[in-house]
Amino acid sequence: MNLHEYQGKLLFAQYNLPVSKGKVIFDASDAEDACNEIGGSKWVVKAQVHAGGRGKSGGVELIDSVKSATRFAERWLGKRLVTYQTDKKGQLVNSILIEECTSISKELYLSAVVDRDSQKIVFIGSSEGGVNIEDVAKNSPEKIIYQGIDIENSNAKEEALSISRVLGLNDIQTKQFIPMIENLLRLFIEKDLSLLEINPLVINDNGDLHCLDAKINIDSNALFRQPELQEMYDETQEDPQEAEAAKSDLSYVSLDGNIGCMVNGAGLAMGTMDTIKFFGGNPANFLDVGGTATQQRVAKAFKIILKDKEVKVVLVNIFGGIVRCDLIAEGVVAAMKEVNINIPVVVRLEGNNADLGAQILSEANIAIHSINNLSDAANKAVELAK
Repeated sequence: MNLHEYQGKLLFAQYNLPVSKGKVIFDASDAEDACNEIGGSKWVVKAQVHAGGRGKSGGVELIDSVKSATRFAERWLGKRLVTYQTDKKGQLVNSILIEECTSISKELYLSAVVDRDSQKIVFIGSSEGGVNIEDVAKNSPEKIIYQGIDIENSNAKEEALSISRVLGLNDIQTKQFIPMIENLLRLFIEKDLSLLEINPLVINDNGDLHCLDAKINIDSNALFRQPELQEMYDETQEDPQEAEAAKSDLSYVSLDGNIGCMVNGAGLAMGTMDTIKFFGGNPANFLDVGGTATQQRVAKAFKIILKDKEVKVVLVNIFGGIVRCDLIAEGVVAAMKEVNINIPVVVRLEGNNADLGAQILSEANIAIHSINNLSDAANKAVELAK
């Protein structure tokens, strides 16, 4: 689960990390009061979406009047912001973060992720901040440090010193940085994070370290023990179909094609999409209905797929291992009658009782193309989509 920047900074403040004085607003009429409450004569206004690249897309501005803050909020609240990290629809802006203007002497990069190979939390630091870290890794790898920290090690001083040297911090800044790393590590562990990123971590004109941004991802599998973070979930930032699928425990990801895919098993779903691409088609989604593809789950999956108006045909690819193909076929037939599908459906069944399942489909008296070979089924779906 992702957090907005303002939510991440609330957590930063709880862990004694230096952040800018700011206020989040949800209505443009509150912009003037927010600026006056923060004080000063210059502010930064930031559209809050779960995507990077906001500044390059007009979603971040430096302003010098309260009227400008109101105009910015009026322009973005209720609108969709498109960045290089969103799809062509963009993401809905429901809130605006207004912050005091922070002087910047130098921009750095700092993040933390879970490294499964070493079974450690790895901090990634770079003397080049405010840019895509991928570009730095490609063009100037010597400017990046990957520092693993054993979570059993309560004292991260030595690791912090190693990172500070790569960041080029002086003695005073290093003294600030050591407790910062310790607090970030504590935040990461206590809140079950999977990603923490500060880009940029800046040195201000006073020579002090300051967290100018906050990107936080929480391990969704651990949300049951983070109820206060779960309340921060913003459903509007998710694809509507993906959010609906998650409620039904279906693994669904929207794509840009026109062939809807319903498959049981993540690996088989990936293979199905690859086969569609091989024959010149484009999958509209990834959808794993799981090992127990019951009638109810299949019906729900059909409904979610059909909400995408670009879908011209549905390809169902089921391997009968845990469940029998005849039961799956009965579920597909019943689900199609329930949902009243009016586009072509191609079904490929393989595995336990596949022949019986194919017979049920052929005798169902509904428009199903039953094909027992994946290549032929994918090729047929591509033809029908045209």
